[in-house]
Amino acid sequence: MANDSLTRAQIVGDVLDPFVSSVPLTVMYDGRPVFNGMEFRSPAVSLKPSVEIGGDDFRVAYTLVMVDPDAPNPSNPTLREYLHWMVTDVPSSTNDSFGKEIVPYESPSPTMGIHRMVLVLYQQLGRGTVFAPQARQSFNSRSFARRFNLGKPVAAVYFNCQRPTGTGGRRFT
Repeated sequence: MANDSLTRAQIVGDVLDPFVSSVPLTVMYDGRPVFNGMEFRSPAVSLKPSVEIGGDDFRVAYTLVMVDPDAPNPSNPTLREYLHWMVTDVPSSTNDSFGKEIVPYESPSPTMGIHRMVLVLYQQLGRGTVFAPQARQSFNSRSFARRFNLGKPVAAVYFNCQRPTGTGGRRFT
């Protein structure tokens, strides 16, 4: 089962099916590691993060996907899931710079509410087997994974993001 914080934040359910994390995934914005549930203002995530992927077999390739399941606002997420970034063919034990960015990073810029930003890692069957979707809006992580035979995620992390002048934070009971 995925870790409790992903379930409590309804990432498991809204975006992903239950899974077991099996690959270390480190996401950092400006040298600051991201942990599940962290709060960021949009200026702090304006530049793409650095992402390190664990493992020890360079022959294994991964796809990294970043989505916003709360677009355009958490009360009415009609664009769920909005695709912010996609990198494919990332070799094990390297970082995102060794992969192929097929959907350029678009910084989160929520205008209303607090948005969950989810970074999901999938293991590919081989290099060159995953392609960019037609559109960013209404992306579906589950359908995408089925289409390219990616199976369940091998890792995921999320953070909360709001506009610079936003107030408060998400509360999960």
